[in-house]
Amino acid sequence: MNPTTDSSLDFVSAAPTAGSLDVSWIHGAPSKRHAPDPAIQVHHYDEHTVILRQSKTVNYEAPFLYLLFGNERALLLDTGATEDPELFPLRATVDRLVADWLEQYPREGYELVVAHSHGHHDHVAADAQFADRPATTVVARDADAVRSFFGFGESWPAETVGFDLGGRVLEVLASPGHHQASITLYDPWTGILLTGDTVLPGRLFAFDFAAYLDTLERLVAFAATRPVTHVLGCHVEMTSRPGRDYPIGAGYQPDERALQLTTAQLTAVRDAAAAVAGRPGVHRFDDFLIYNEPRKSDLLKLMARGMAHKARAAVLPAKPVRR
Repeated sequence: MNPTTDSSLDFVSAAPTAGSLDVSWIHGAPSKRHAPDPAIQVHHYDEHTVILRQSKTVNYEAPFLYLLFGNERALLLDTGATEDPELFPLRATVDRLVADWLEQYPREGYELVVAHSHGHHDHVAADAQFADRPATTVVARDADAVRSFFGFGESWPAETVGFDLGGRVLEVLASPGHHQASITLYDPWTGILLTGDTVLPGRLFAFDFAAYLDTLERLVAFAATRPVTHVLGCHVEMTSRPGRDYPIGAGYQPDERALQLTTAQLTAVRDAAAAVAGRPGVHRFDDFLIYNEPRKSDLLKLMARGMAHKARAAVLPAKPVRR
């Protein structure tokens, strides 16, 4: 591809563009005797959209991060679960990706915005790596800062607002329930709905269930009016067997299911949540588990299972999880 000086790339006419999720995600190493994954896997969905995954050999959370390029700025959504740049060189990786993009599409004064799907530690840990980066804004993780930065008004969380990367205008929806500052992003260029920890193939923690159910209702209604190609969250915690999740803390997931969900599965999450309203605890479904305002006993069981798995893995590290 030849470099261009055109500063007005068209992110509208061909939308949603065809991208690729034909990728084998890194999923950890079975033992310390095996070569670890790279700290960060980089996958180009298309030439203006990058999906990154943190290695489970660095942190078991293995979150997915998203880098979206527009004409005037790029957006990095989430910074992962590890602060140390030696262990998790996110800043260096993003700098290289931005430099590569600018080599193809040169322009002056290009900016980077670092925002978050929500404020939990495994999505904000590497914020400090960007603190001194030129032409960079790091959005604080609390709800007031998120509302102010994106321009939400008095109708939060019912409001949808636009965020312009320069011709690539994202739609931002407030998504409280898992975390009070959670947001969902819709990218018309790719048709991808980025749902953070609100909707993903794994454990869906609804700490404020009324807010969570309201969020799901709004997401389903929103998706019905847009050409949504994929629903992408920030983790994969389910195995390929329906209803089976990996234990928390698992450092090796050789049989994990695909990252992407469909709008039908988004609706299934909404329907499942509605069905378990008023029933606190853990509810298991084929593609996800709903933790409805989990009780202390629910969390203790989750942790106990994780510790038992870790102990077994130390003896039989290469055995796939089938529990």
